[in-house]
Amino acid sequence: MLTHLYIRNFALVEALELSFEQGMSVLSGETGAGKSILLDALGLTLGDRADSTVVRHGSERAEISASFTTEQLPTVTAWLEERELVMDGECILRRTVGADGRSRAFINGQPAPLQMLRELGEQLVDIHGQHAHQSLLKREVQRQLLDDYAGHGPLLKQLAQSFQQWQRLGQELAQLQRLAGERDSRLELLRYQVEELEALQLQENELAALDEEHGRLANVSRLQEGAQRAAARLYEEEESAMVTLLDRMLRELQELQGIDGALAPANELLEGAAIQLREAAVEIRHYLDRLDNDPQRLNIVEQRLGAIHELARKHRVEPAQLPPLLEQLQQELAQLEGAGGRLDGLQLKINAALADYRQAAGKLSAGRATAAKTLAQLIGDNMQELGMGGGRFDITLAPIKEIASAHGQESVEFQVSANPGQPLRPLSKVASGGELSRISLAIQVISAGREGIPTLIFDEVDVGIGGGVAERVGRQLRALGQERQVLCVTHQPQVAAQGHHHFRISKQSDSTGTRTTVELIADEQRVTEVARMSGGIDISEQTLSHARAMLATAQQQ
Repeated sequence: MLTHLYIRNFALVEALELSFEQGMSVLSGETGAGKSILLDALGLTLGDRADSTVVRHGSERAEISASFTTEQLPTVTAWLEERELVMDGECILRRTVGADGRSRAFINGQPAPLQMLRELGEQLVDIHGQHAHQSLLKREVQRQLLDDYAGHGPLLKQLAQSFQQWQRLGQELAQLQRLAGERDSRLELLRYQVEELEALQLQENELAALDEEHGRLANVSRLQEGAQRAAARLYEEEESAMVTLLDRMLRELQELQGIDGALAPANELLEGAAIQLREAAVEIRHYLDRLDNDPQRLNIVEQRLGAIHELARKHRVEPAQLPPLLEQLQQELAQLEGAGGRLDGLQLKINAALADYRQAAGKLSAGRATAAKTLAQLIGDNMQELGMGGGRFDITLAPIKEIASAHGQESVEFQVSANPGQPLRPLSKVASGGELSRISLAIQVISAGREGIPTLIFDEVDVGIGGGVAERVGRQLRALGQERQVLCVTHQPQVAAQGHHHFRISKQSDSTGTRTTVELIADEQRVTEVARMSGGIDISEQTLSHARAMLATAQQQ
């Protein structure tokens, strides 16, 4: 529920901070005092559009924040968790509007787009009034309200699962049927491509080995000449061979080592070098023995490489990608060859899924039909209590054209006739805002205690009524306040007297400007305000006595 509202530099409000509790809270005041300002400010935190005209004159920006408790709202908590915005059983919506018209929105301190703020706000507050958005006008909300009243939660979950299964299998069937339409021509091409790639028999790492072998065979003369020169310089040239020169140097240094032992480390290094040079010379001679000029093998390697590269160009892939391509084509070929059998089996599964769906949808349709009659009767009776004598209410269930939908096999629409002799019309076509507010009140009272939006705001639902009807409206709102949090803007003393809490809104002017203020009133202050609402400017003792009686009666009831 709404627990706190902070407003700064918004319209006529300089600074305002209010706390709210469970129950019915009444907001009253003189015409023009600014009652609508509070609702407009709250509406901004719920995602309404704003412009620079809402910023108090002379201020840089307006700021509004609204705090809500979410501990008893699992749907809201899940919504916040999904977006990583959850904050310890509390939700704070904040909105700023600059004098330049630019606005920013925040959810629990994190910047948020306006659409996200609106999506969350619709789960927290529902505003009923002549000039406000009405969630009850939405067909999906009407359907949900009927299902909530009937307790269809588990059945709706089962229906949604059956629908999703049927839809998934249908998509799979469509894919197979699409493939089947191209099956014959595709099968012929796939078989040819697979046979061609399998005939190539390209082995793992074969391409790299072939490239290396081709480089050796194509350059055998150069390799032989270079290796022979190296062998000669190392060992075979009698006087100038590196091994010969190194041996001579070693003998001289060994003689000198007898004179100065400090040459021993150098001699050891040279001895090691001589050994390495002799081993290198042996390796080169062995290499030359193995190195053959084999034009026939070179031709074989070139043909093999040519076949690989030619097939890679044909399939427009790199040569190294041919083995993965073969595996992919083999899988597609197997899928197509087995598509016929799978089509038959898949169709059986689709039929079973649709049967499950229709069974659940049938139960839902029967439950909706029963609940619609009961709910419509209760709401119609409640309309009579709210000054709409002769009015009628009905809930129509119309079959949908689709084979299946996630919400069942019928659409739900609330229809109303506000006056005797008038035909039933969709709730969205009701012309009078006051009538719509009272119908909404009748619906909300009946559905109270079931799943729904926790905070309800009624903006002047008492327009056009008075006397006993106004008192009945007040009683309905008070009863609704036992289940939900209710905020009610009213001009009727009979409605105001029924509130659990009472806020008085007033406008004050001085040389510095005009400002709207709000205060929580009780006891004699509340008696005076109810008396003002009953008797106008001149408040008599009789008016005060009548106000006390109305308040006392409301408390006793």
